[in-house]
Amino acid sequence: MKDNLTKRNLILLAFVILKFLIQYVLRSSYYDLHADELLYLDQANHLAWGYFSVPPFMSWISYLIHTLGGSLFWIKFFPALFGALTIVVVWKAVEELGGSLFALVLSATGVLFSALLLLNIYYQPNSFDVLCWTMFYLVMIKYFKTNNLKWIYIAALIFAIGFLNKYNIIFLIIGFLPAVLITQHRNLLTKKELYFAIILALLVIFPNLLWQYNNNFPFIQHLNELKSSQLDHVSRLDFIKFQLLFFLGSLPVIVAALYALLVYKPFKNYKTFFWVMVFTLFVFIYFRANSYYAMGLYPIYIAFGAVFLGHILTKRWTKLLKGILIILPILFFIPVYNVVIFSNKTPEYFVNKVQKHQNSDLLRRENGNNHPLYQDFEIMLGWRALAEKVDSICSELPNLDHILILCDDYGQAGAINYYTKNKNIRAHSYHETYIDWVPLDKKIENVVLVKWPYDRDRNRTKETPFFDTVYLADMRVNPYAREDTIFIYVLKGAKIDVSEVIKDEVNELKNRR
Repeated sequence: MKDNLTKRNLILLAFVILKFLIQYVLRSSYYDLHADELLYLDQANHLAWGYFSVPPFMSWISYLIHTLGGSLFWIKFFPALFGALTIVVVWKAVEELGGSLFALVLSATGVLFSALLLLNIYYQPNSFDVLCWTMFYLVMIKYFKTNNLKWIYIAALIFAIGFLNKYNIIFLIIGFLPAVLITQHRNLLTKKELYFAIILALLVIFPNLLWQYNNNFPFIQHLNELKSSQLDHVSRLDFIKFQLLFFLGSLPVIVAALYALLVYKPFKNYKTFFWVMVFTLFVFIYFRANSYYAMGLYPIYIAFGAVFLGHILTKRWTKLLKGILIILPILFFIPVYNVVIFSNKTPEYFVNKVQKHQNSDLLRRENGNNHPLYQDFEIMLGWRALAEKVDSICSELPNLDHILILCDDYGQAGAINYYTKNKNIRAHSYHETYIDWVPLDKKIENVVLVKWPYDRDRNRTKETPFFDTVYLADMRVNPYAREDTIFIYVLKGAKIDVSEVIKDEVNELKNRR
């Protein structure tokens, strides 16, 4: 028994190591960090209980990354870690359900060779979100199995921590509650411990809710902007298509899980999970959610399906079928790897490659338009070069302490702040959370403006009357970047109190929230 346990643990360790190795191989040094990654990293310099678009969890991880030196290794380590832990949690779910070694390997392979390989490349809240969904489901399996109410408290804590990472986890509860109501576990609603657990979760998330209240609920504005710019353009049919693609190699396993949850007697106590899938997907489809929002739903069903298949495929002739089921995720991963979604080759390679995929949904933006390069690749190009140019410009200006670097968006500001060689340089923006970090009382003599390529005021007629000298200092040009040309202007010798102008503009923009 002990030898068997050691063997299983060694196999699990091998999957975890393989996960880390693959994640680091799937990224090329040609690309810079993603604009969102740069935003989350900058949050470490402005710790708070909330931000314009996200809760505070990522800022805590960013602070840890900065403490560890802030290198690319550590930035990519944490999403890979959360992905590896998702494999571990699914493995534990299979053990909890009484799965065989085949079931363990099948589930781990299915989770490893899936769209999570893409998700776990990026330092974003999504990787931890999937982990929290999977942990919550595992804990509820434990509760359904034992009726031990301690698991309800643990589930509440997982939900609360997940909420502090990404508000998306609310969909988990919206899908889970009606599933409980229509199954034999509805008596949970009569347990006083459930309501104590809810109070516990509210206590954990209360600081973030208070921050939202004190800041006029900026998340509501962010949600409205997201709806108008992205979600309104999301096709419900496209959402459904992507659900089939995320764990394509494990699709037979997930289908087997849904069948087993309905008819397989050993899973009778877990029938709630069949309805969890139904209700959760319905809610996502109804609200036109981005397809990847639902990725946390599936890993636990791979566990159910793997256990079921391990139980029924016991005949000698089924060995071949078992081998096929394990190999399928790997076989489906190979063509996906060779298409356009992993940033391990140059933009030139992808632009030439995607000429064959002009109608591919992978190239479609949230606004419904197609581009020649996968969106996340565009947002990872040109940042280091921008920071180098701003560094060079600032080095030629007097009195660095009295320079304001003002950018059009958070990607530009985050890139300058991360890639600058001069740590005394700090870029700011009115965009997203950065508006809360603009220095309002700083004495400003010179301004460096970093502007979008579609800014119409190329001659800076708005600012010219208020400075001795205004000129275009440089441009950062990259034909593959989302912002192919970024203009860098210098406004030198302020004739007015620029800080008062900045303060008025910031207050006006905040009042619009």
